[in-house]
Amino acid sequence: MLQGVFTALVTPFLQDGSLDVPSLLKLLHAQLNAGVQGIVLLGTTAETPTLGAAEKKQILDLCAAPIKQAGRQLIIGCGTNCTASTVENMHLAAAYQPDAALVVTPYYNKPNPSGMVAHFKAAAGVGLPLVLYHIPGRTGQKLAAPVLAALLQEIPQLIGIKESDYDMAHVTDTAVAYKNRLAYLCGNDDLFPQFLALNTAGIISAAACVLAPAFVKIYDLFKQGQTQQAFDVFAQIYPLVKACYLETNPTCIKYMLHKRGYGTSAVRLPLGEISAENKTKIDTLLAQMPKEFLL
Repeated sequence: MLQGVFTALVTPFLQDGSLDVPSLLKLLHAQLNAGVQGIVLLGTTAETPTLGAAEKKQILDLCAAPIKQAGRQLIIGCGTNCTASTVENMHLAAAYQPDAALVVTPYYNKPNPSGMVAHFKAAAGVGLPLVLYHIPGRTGQKLAAPVLAALLQEIPQLIGIKESDYDMAHVTDTAVAYKNRLAYLCGNDDLFPQFLALNTAGIISAAACVLAPAFVKIYDLFKQGQTQQAFDVFAQIYPLVKACYLETNPTCIKYMLHKRGYGTSAVRLPLGEISAENKTKIDTLLAQMPKEFLL
């Protein structure tokens, strides 16, 4: 069962836009040393739409083995809005023996219920466990309860959901209905305590790229029954968590990592550099943050 804090790893770039391998490996090992239970490679935070096939394979070649050797869980992002491409990505991922593949509900083309089920069935046919990534704000489509029920009934390989819906009524309904069926994982960093209170499995976090020690501490304290202490830590990091999303993810997170010594803040177009105003806000928050909470 997937459980704990999973960091959605960024892809560090040099200023010329090429892959920054030393910074990638430095970041990966810092994450493992921080005690995260798992890593997500090639998720949205990795700017996967801008990566070429050779770059994706290079990232997997560099990172998959150290994650597995450290005894941590590995999730590989595979989903696209094209079923054939998703299946192709699943075959690539399978060679690295991940604990699961992350597959987003198809964006832009907004499949109807039968198409949605067929899409995930095709992905599941490769043989890997699946984590469905539900993020209506980016895909333009919210899974209706009957469609989710059909997916879970017809696809036994569907073992988890990364939930990035801000509708807490929907979140509660899903957490209660499938408490014995799914690893239900928080996908919104700012809602981590609420998800923990619903006895969910953990979190897939972009902010953990910078705040891994804090997220691990929050999770551990909560699981030990020290819920007030867990919330106290969350309250301290909350302003920086919010600042991670002042502009489109992962632009602000990459700037924070740059300030912490993990490569440049470079992103690939169509993402661009964050504003001077937001850099100043982030600089102030980083300076105020207890160092033990930061990578």
